[in-house]
Amino acid sequence: MLIYFIVSLFYLETILRASLGEDFFSSGFLISLIFSVPFAFISYIICTAFSSSINYIITMAIMILWALIFASQILYYKLFKTFYTLFSVGNAGQIIEFWRDILALMANNISWIILSFIPCISMIWLKEFMIFAGITMKTRLIIICGAIVFHIIGVAFICSGQKNQYSAYDLYFNNDYPLMSVKKLGLITYMRLDIQRLIFGWSPKIAEPKEIIHSGKIIDEPDPTAEEIKYNTLGIDFVKLISNEQNETIEKMHNYFMNVKPTKKNDYTGKYKGYNLILITAESFSPYAVHKDVTPTLYKMVHEGYHFTDFYTPIWGVSTSDGEYVACTGLIPKRGVWSFIVSANRYMPYAMGNQLKKLGYTTKAYHNNTYTYYKRNLSHPNMGYEYKGVGNGLDIKTSWPASDLEMMKMTIPEYINKEPFHAYYMTVSGHMRYSFTGNAMAAKNRKLVENLPYSQAGKAYVACQIELDRALEYLLNKLEDSGVADRTLIALSSDHYPYGLDLKDIDLLAGHKVDRDFELYKNHFILYTSGMEPVTIDKPCSSLDILPTISNLMGLDYDSRLLMGRDIFSDAEPLVMFESKSFITDKGRYNSLKGIFTPKPDAKVDEDYVNNIKNIVDSKFYYSAKILETDYYKYVSK
Repeated sequence: MLIYFIVSLFYLETILRASLGEDFFSSGFLISLIFSVPFAFISYIICTAFSSSINYIITMAIMILWALIFASQILYYKLFKTFYTLFSVGNAGQIIEFWRDILALMANNISWIILSFIPCISMIWLKEFMIFAGITMKTRLIIICGAIVFHIIGVAFICSGQKNQYSAYDLYFNNDYPLMSVKKLGLITYMRLDIQRLIFGWSPKIAEPKEIIHSGKIIDEPDPTAEEIKYNTLGIDFVKLISNEQNETIEKMHNYFMNVKPTKKNDYTGKYKGYNLILITAESFSPYAVHKDVTPTLYKMVHEGYHFTDFYTPIWGVSTSDGEYVACTGLIPKRGVWSFIVSANRYMPYAMGNQLKKLGYTTKAYHNNTYTYYKRNLSHPNMGYEYKGVGNGLDIKTSWPASDLEMMKMTIPEYINKEPFHAYYMTVSGHMRYSFTGNAMAAKNRKLVENLPYSQAGKAYVACQIELDRALEYLLNKLEDSGVADRTLIALSSDHYPYGLDLKDIDLLAGHKVDRDFELYKNHFILYTSGMEPVTIDKPCSSLDILPTISNLMGLDYDSRLLMGRDIFSDAEPLVMFESKSFITDKGRYNSLKGIFTPKPDAKVDEDYVNNIKNIVDSKFYYSAKILETDYYKYVSK
């Protein structure tokens, strides 16, 4: 039975690696096998603690649990291109709403599910060849010692290797990145570390950021002959805060943020001061949804507003919720938790709802799906909104997905005559599954996409986005009818790229093979007001920059040092960050998984530049998580 446990875990780790398309002849695979052995030993001890009949039942339960864990992680990866955490498991009950999509996912990956259950099924046939009787204390101690020895061997192997970012050493001791952890350490070790870190409140280790200058002279020295430079800051007295702070973590955070260079005010500061604001996070919106003839309103708003040619919507660990969190808070999600849920118990002064509500705005938020999904009923009121979804006041036709157009029709009357107003929408019409039989919006708009040169899934995707286009057309018409269109700023971004499509379908939509490392996340950011002169912005930017950019445009009082993005219209150096800690600047791109920086043709950079940006990215990830952990904003509120 002990041998069977070892062989089963070896087999399951092998199946998982095959599902990822990973190489078997790698140090990561070897490490996963070494760490499987002590886990098998411990499982064997648990399964030999009682009588033979009870031990058999416990053994079958463990084998079933292993099968469920590996099968579910494979399915989760197939859908989200990452692996779930223990925190996600504790909040997974709501996914029952998507049972149709789950069944379709299982049907498409039934072979992986069957393969995951083979050790469990085989146990039934091999029962008569195994001994399930209890073992002596001496044998138990020998096995425990064996588990310790194999664990030491595994740790020693890790320590003898490289120690750079995303090495096995880095992921085991210092960093937290589920996808790379599974590849370099194995699923069993990744999940064990995840449990440990959640229980003990672990945070990643980073070196003190190089951009910190302890003299505090990071802001440009004033030129007496030049006009006074003004920054988007709140005049927080960090020196006083540091001198009075007893908490070591908070003191370090004060020191860090005191020395972050703020963004300067500029020609766009306050350009839309006093305007109404409509902010939209559009489900799975992408450049492939924008067609001059099929989605004319989207096309108009992209090309007749501020046209951002190098904008990105990175995907994060909790897909939609994290994508929404980034756009609404200007913060990087904390790994291992659902950041938006955690933020419901935090002070969030820079969320647009809270900023504008303080100025007397009517602030509304809407979502045309179950109002409790991702616990938005907690997070969104905390951002300063009167929030409605399906089930707490938004009465729309039941369908999957629901209609964005219908949501606009039901909600616009609630605020359009209550200037100044700010409405926030999280749409759902663009949600997968992209087929004409399992998606009400795709079926509704099917005739409009029949002649497009795409796969069926690609056509269904565009058909879904037509509903968003119609919703925006209706919104623009209502703003015009009410005479407020020319004083209403509309901002729209996506939560993530349409990962419900196979990559081959995305390639067809794009008309070429899409680069998987960066181009896959390239997107549109719509920033538009009626009657404006079109403006093209070519600098790299991302959804993390939305909140500071809008805050500056509306002339709001905020502290740019306390947000992880930056005002796109400022002269701050562009920085686009991805979950993997890859990044894009105006000088080139760094692929963290390959450890390669590719400079732009005309850019001259050295190793110090790349290392400095890597250090800045590490710091932003770390301190963004600390803002959420510590409820930091309350320490610097005025």
